Amino acid sequence: MSGAGAGETGGQRFGYIVDRKPYGSGQGGRQGTYIVRDADTGTHHSFMYADIVTEGFRTVRTGERVRFLVDLEDSERACYVIRMDLPDVEDYYR
Repeated sequence: MSGAGAGETGGQRFGYIVDRKPYGSGQGGRQGTYIVRDADTGTHHSFMYADIVTEGFRTVRTGERVRFLVDLEDSERACYVIRMDLPDVEDYYR
């Protein structure tokens, strides 16, 4: 399912988080790696917390919808990941 199909790179994509690997991707294994599944193509892309565009904590949860770009230099990586389902602050901290 991978490849440079029409609309797969260079444009805004929508998908959802399917997995999070908490260790092993960063220096000393401290940075987590997330996996997003493109809603249109079914392609999986990985990204790190630093790719999440937000104010405050950079985190997403499995199943959460996101908007992202595919890295033009590496079609298996997502970048500029934006959360679509921001939780209500009061519900989030219960």
